[in-house]
Amino acid sequence: MKIEGGCLCGRVRYAAEAEPIFVGVCHCRNCQKSSGSAFRVAVAIPSEALRITGTLKTFNGRGDSGKTIYRRFCPECGSAVVNEGEMLPGVSIIGAGTLDDPGWVKPTIEIYCDRAQSWVQLGGERTRFAESIPAE
Repeated sequence: MKIEGGCLCGRVRYAAEAEPIFVGVCHCRNCQKSSGSAFRVAVAIPSEALRITGTLKTFNGRGDSGKTIYRRFCPECGSAVVNEGEMLPGVSIIGAGTLDDPGWVKPTIEIYCDRAQSWVQLGGERTRFAESIPAE
């Protein structure tokens, strides 16, 4: 599958030829704050498949798991482009809103549901986790 997208101003672009590892909704406080919304819709792909053009700035922080998360964003327009973290090594998380064509996105999991805003009720079938995805 070809995945393409970029930031709001177009200075950062990405492309990957990969099937998503998962597509999910994250309700953690970290995603709420970084997205400015009640949740983030995330597309996870293998990091080695992702090609980025343009310059990203990185904010290193702690996710709700307590582990380091690297939030990479366009320094010009501020668009959150990709996240990586200690919790999922070798995985890059793309925000669905940055995709050129987000029409195919259909989340199959929800994580950190215990932090979801009380007014959020998403339709559809998904596997829900109170916290993060359980370690395999």
